[in-house]
Amino acid sequence: MNILLCLTPKSKVVHVLSDQTIRQTLEKMQNYRYSAIPIIAKEGHYIGTISEGDLLWFIKSHKLNFSKIEKMSILDVPRSKNMQPISANANMKDIIDLSTQQNFVPVVDDYDTFIGIITRKAIVNYMVEKMVVSEPLPKKPSEELIKKGARP
Repeated sequence: MNILLCLTPKSKVVHVLSDQTIRQTLEKMQNYRYSAIPIIAKEGHYIGTISEGDLLWFIKSHKLNFSKIEKMSILDVPRSKNMQPISANANMKDIIDLSTQQNFVPVVDDYDTFIGIITRKAIVNYMVEKMVVSEPLPKKPSEELIKKGARP
């Protein structure tokens, strides 16, 4: 299956640009209630994903206050996970394993430009759809269980 059918396009993905500050990133994450968001370069390339944990540990370890984080770049914050993007040409099987380790999988085109994400929810929905298509559930499962001697 073409993964682009499950893609949330960049225009609908909450992200920060590489020239934004730590405070701007925190505010965006708070407003949208996300625990991790992609960082995108001005040219459109995927840089990485920043998480709440990354931000909180950085602020705590450097004893920063709001006036300091207003001036600090988001790129100053080390990221705990190296979430590699996947090519738009990949297939769904390629990203299932990645989705077990992260909430979304970043997707880039042939020019390494960020084009969107595939969420874990989209992957689970795809897997459920595949299960239903390949192994249809009985219409009346309780009757079949009773015939076999099992209790519903």
